[in-house]
Amino acid sequence: MQRCLTLTLARHSRLLLKNKFASVYCQRSAAMSSLLINQLKYSWLKELGLSEDNPGVYNGSWGGNIPAPKRGEIVRQIGDALRKKIKALGSLVSLEMGKIYVEGVGEVQEYVDVCDYAVGLSRMIGGPILPSERPGHALLEQWNPVGLVGIITAFNFPVAVYGWNNAIALTCGNVCLWKGAPTTPLTSVAVSKIVAEVLEQNNLPGAICSMTCGGADIGTAMAKDERVDLLSFTGSTHVGKLVAMMVQERFGRKLLELGGNNAIIVFEDADLNLVVPSAVFASVGTAGQRCTTTRRLMLHESVHDTVVERIAKAYKQIRIGDPWDPNTLYGPLHTKQAVEQYLAAVEQAKKQGGSLICGGKVMDRPGNYVEPTIITGLAHDAPIVHTETFVPILYVLKFKTEEEAFAWNNEVKQGLSSSIFTKDMGRVFRWLGPKGSDCGIVNVNIPTSGAEIGGAFGGEKHTGGGRESGSDSWKQYMRRSTCTINYSKDLPLAQGIKFE
Repeated sequence: MQRCLTLTLARHSRLLLKNKFASVYCQRSAAMSSLLINQLKYSWLKELGLSEDNPGVYNGSWGGNIPAPKRGEIVRQIGDALRKKIKALGSLVSLEMGKIYVEGVGEVQEYVDVCDYAVGLSRMIGGPILPSERPGHALLEQWNPVGLVGIITAFNFPVAVYGWNNAIALTCGNVCLWKGAPTTPLTSVAVSKIVAEVLEQNNLPGAICSMTCGGADIGTAMAKDERVDLLSFTGSTHVGKLVAMMVQERFGRKLLELGGNNAIIVFEDADLNLVVPSAVFASVGTAGQRCTTTRRLMLHESVHDTVVERIAKAYKQIRIGDPWDPNTLYGPLHTKQAVEQYLAAVEQAKKQGGSLICGGKVMDRPGNYVEPTIITGLAHDAPIVHTETFVPILYVLKFKTEEEAFAWNNEVKQGLSSSIFTKDMGRVFRWLGPKGSDCGIVNVNIPTSGAEIGGAFGGEKHTGGGRESGSDSWKQYMRRSTCTINYSKDLPLAQGIKFE
């Protein structure tokens, strides 16, 4: 029996997603005389291999005997295939998610960059050879693939987050099963088609990277299924906790990338010409729908009023419009539900003592547009300040001392990204040290968003503790064995025990 899911794109059109596993149709209306894919304006969808009917899951098998460098070569080809489709795929991300076109293209570029990174990684994966205390013995670590990696991604980065996981997981020798967000199914199908084509060109089944579309029932099945050796989940802290408990119940492995209540701290010696664009970019980029979005701006009392005035002025100059317009810097929220969450947060902030400096309203135009919002006057521990709301609301707090600012940064439940602006090198290293930020991303004089793929991406506490992308994140996708090899004719036993 086929099940239909109805969803609304961030732009205009309403789609029906029929699960066969996944066939995508456009519902006709007075403004639409045919399927989107048959309209000239959207003809680029065909460049991505999409058609009126789009199968969303593939069948096949995988043999785990391909050497890592060969796997890296295949991942390189995936990166090249994505490069060729980058504009069309970036357009699709913008169409479905609602982020501006340049961000959509940039997101695909991240996948490409991780593929490039993974090529080098494929020739460097390995464990150490350790000195053994026993004569004639070798002690070493061997790393092997975990097997099947389940990947559940969120709407806000429908390509990049899958890319972080997929490129590294493939290089490590795993197969992947991807469940993208139910509101971005075409992007999931398009990416899977590109990857499958490369695999098949290498005489491998496209099912090495399978995908499925659906809601929470699919995610629950993946979390509970013992055949999923590692489950990588990106999403809200609330859902992530449920996923973690289901995976833990079967003693499975999990990689969690959850929420962030990120702060920028501006000290009295900060370069305000760096502060203002950083705070604006990090708070309104992707309409506040990044996990690394700046939600708290902590200002030293000596610069508070000046910074608020300059940022408010910059907010008023933000070019708001159609995500496909190259001049647009700020697009719509993804769903009507997000608009409702925005309005509820503004009301709660007012009730808890906050003052609106700018924004706070839904914009009078088609689509899910809300005004970028700045709120001052709240206590650092106000409930709304400690609540991650996935919308463009910036809470501005005033502090007096370094100790106070560091403590406020760490008092929220999440621990993803953080940044200070200062010229004091002593303060910089205190911030990076054990008494500084407790986040997984700790920056100085740059925004909380915009992490590079070469470093490990992830956070602490309620952010989940998982790490993706660069550094030694590859270890999450492999299992480690400690191996002892006796190449002598003797058998020295532990504690010097002898059986005679």
